[in-house]
Amino acid sequence: MTRNRHILTELPGPKARALIARDAEVISPSYPRDYPFVMSHGRGTEVWDVDGNRFLDFAAGIAVCSTGHAHPQVVQAVKDAADRFLHISSDYWHEQMAGLGERLARIAPMGEPAMSFLCQSGTEAVEASLKLARYVTGRSRFIGFLGGFHGRTMGSLAFTSSKYTQQKGFFATMPGVTHVPYPNPYRAMFAGSDQGKAVLDYIRMLFERSVPASEVAAILVEPIQGEGGYIVPPDGFLAGLRTLCDEHGILLIFDEVQSGIGRTGRMFASQHWGVQPDIMTLAKGLGSGLPIGAMVAKKRLMSQWKRGAHGNTYGGNPIACAAANATIDLVENGMMGNAATVGAHFMGRLRDLARDYPCVGEVRGKGLMIGMELVEGDAERTPARKLCDDVITRAFHNGLLLLSCGASTVRFMPPLNVTREEIDEALVLLRSSLDEALLGQED
Repeated sequence: MTRNRHILTELPGPKARALIARDAEVISPSYPRDYPFVMSHGRGTEVWDVDGNRFLDFAAGIAVCSTGHAHPQVVQAVKDAADRFLHISSDYWHEQMAGLGERLARIAPMGEPAMSFLCQSGTEAVEASLKLARYVTGRSRFIGFLGGFHGRTMGSLAFTSSKYTQQKGFFATMPGVTHVPYPNPYRAMFAGSDQGKAVLDYIRMLFERSVPASEVAAILVEPIQGEGGYIVPPDGFLAGLRTLCDEHGILLIFDEVQSGIGRTGRMFASQHWGVQPDIMTLAKGLGSGLPIGAMVAKKRLMSQWKRGAHGNTYGGNPIACAAANATIDLVENGMMGNAATVGAHFMGRLRDLARDYPCVGEVRGKGLMIGMELVEGDAERTPARKLCDDVITRAFHNGLLLLSCGASTVRFMPPLNVTREEIDEALVLLRSSLDEALLGQED
């Protein structure tokens, strides 16, 4: 086993244990914390806990810290904005907000003029997209996908189906959502090899039998499914959804909250297939850690909203907008390209590792949005749930921060400026973690 010389104490260390105990008395127990990491500070891909242990962060705050921890250009932009003013409500105007709107309109993948509604989170961006879709179409039904994650507020939660625990205890959510399978080439739900076509045919069948297409406002889909397992859809699927929507006057909403802003080696994941949405939701990596979300829509749709149709207090906050503007600068000027090239290196190394471990069923992804699905090794490819949890836990003890998704997928989402050397270091720690987890299963 490889011992990480950067881990100086038992985990969690004494300071971490003390803070966790304090937290337990005053903070909601609903947060799904996987292991006892208590952060002190971070730089780039490296983070340190309160006991001085150093880790590689390949979770990046759930793909939020896109430019790494405390990138000096983002920090300086935040400081400069804070020196001017901390807040003015969205009832008024300011340079950072207008500038961010211009940036998003320029990079938006709609193929026509776009406008943005700014908010604080992904779930708020999704809620705004649902309200806009209802408003401009006059329709009330929606299509979502099994395995999708779109947030935890009641409209977004109606679509979220990556784990039943997210909905348990909160029924009824927003009515009118019908879920269909997300095409998964590794775990086929339909006969035949073209899972994308099978799902499209299934939606067409629903339109004929139980869901009138004329009542469907929008189809909401992740171009690459995140919490559901980092699933990359088959080629042609998103284009097929676009065609289906156009046939019936349905809006196509891409949830790019996790996959957007350079994560996949393109500014938006949908650009890998050249498919243009009507509406898009952004958050996570947009602000490098500052709370910001955006609902971006074709201007001809957004301009239909009347004054007061939707709004918020903190949308367009100057500090968050400054962070987002600096983030887009960094992503456009090198980090997106790094995600593509270093991500390809990472994928190659993971596939090399998979040859040594039969429990690795599939390595998939684009850029630095990569999933490694663990299986039991039987003909059914049974998800190795416990092994996945054990690998995540062992990785923490070895100095590597990871999260899971889907039934048994280890996901890798390091900052977009991660280096090849950091990738290679993480692979050494990952290999040790796999060995320890497999050995533990034998005991």
